[in-house]
Amino acid sequence: MADQTMQESPKGGVARYLPLAAILTVAAAGAFLLRDYLSFQTLADNREALIAFRDANYVATALTFVGCYILIVAFSLPGAAIATLTGGFLFGLFPGVLFNAGAATVGATVIFLAAKHGLGDRLAAKMDASGGAVKRIKDGIREDETSYLLIMRLVPAVPFFVANLIPAFVGVSLRKFFLTTFFGILPGGLVYTWVGAGLGEVFARGETPDLGIIFEPHILGPIVGLAALALLPIVIKRFRRV
Repeated sequence: MADQTMQESPKGGVARYLPLAAILTVAAAGAFLLRDYLSFQTLADNREALIAFRDANYVATALTFVGCYILIVAFSLPGAAIATLTGGFLFGLFPGVLFNAGAATVGATVIFLAAKHGLGDRLAAKMDASGGAVKRIKDGIREDETSYLLIMRLVPAVPFFVANLIPAFVGVSLRKFFLTTFFGILPGGLVYTWVGAGLGEVFARGETPDLGIIFEPHILGPIVGLAALALLPIVIKRFRRV
């Protein structure tokens, strides 16, 4: 019986890493195979067919779009920005922004769960048992999880894929990860969906959309303001300790 347990344990250990390994493998393959297809030019070339299909099959188009967006995010495939523009182009600012933010959140949750299942629980336990800077970092995040997670989403200094892994490695709950991801990406998603909703005029002029619009002061300012509000609880707690 003991021999059987010893034989099964390594297999179970390997199985924990399979979901995350599959995501990384597909992401690497997709970066080479799909980068020329998930592009603005592809959207421009197929815009009339997409609109015709949407008009004839709205629900099927919405479900297909959301499913494809989830796959793009879950497997870190190229084209997330194009997918967001497509959501705005096909469905308008509303409900396009909800389709975009919802699909991106579900895709991010897939990565989060794969990391948590494969490495997160063990890594979180090791960080709890360790001392020094590693434990202080984790304790800091745990103390103000909501604020830290929102800041990571509102200010895209941390790559989206990495921002999905860090919460898993420090033991963030699924519910808190899901909610902070959805509301944290909503402001930026709103901007890109808005750009996508105006693509008809861009196509008519034969131009490409300006994705750098998010860095314009009148757009970036409110997003930074939201990040500052998310940071406020952390600052207040630091002052109270002084």
